[in-house]
Amino acid sequence: MYKKIFVLIVVLGFSLGTKVSAQVNPHAIGARLGGGNYGNGFEVSYQHGLGSANRLEVDVGWSGGSHHSHLGIAGIYHWAWNITNALNWYVGPGAALGLHSDDNDNDRDGIGIGVGGQIGLEFDFQKMGAPILVGLDARPMWNIGGYGGFGSDGSLSVRYIF
Repeated sequence: MYKKIFVLIVVLGFSLGTKVSAQVNPHAIGARLGGGNYGNGFEVSYQHGLGSANRLEVDVGWSGGSHHSHLGIAGIYHWAWNITNALNWYVGPGAALGLHSDDNDNDRDGIGIGVGGQIGLEFDFQKMGAPILVGLDARPMWNIGGYGGFGSDGSLSVRYIF
């Protein structure tokens, strides 16, 4: 079911993208603070514009506690569309690679590969004179490896535009 929803979002987004597009910033760097049953918790996030309506996002993050740790990197390709002057939405496919260690469950140790995507909303404060981009997104991923299965995280991101 999740796969069908994801494919529908990407196809719908791609078809809409040929009609209306957002103004993608050339570069943005900041933090992505996520939660959920998948993800890194805290990520350093970089976005690189690939044109007026497309960009690549690369996030490197880590999470952990007293008995487990996770280090991961994700890459997502975005199509972005304008809703209002400063509000955009975006969607796109991506992949993730993670290294996980769990003292309480050795079956979850190892390298994981994730395939999925990202969908979100963002507000571009640059339109008001501040070089800040604030977003909310969800990133569903199907994971293969030491911690396989489906997972998703939601996040709040804050990035500096340059």
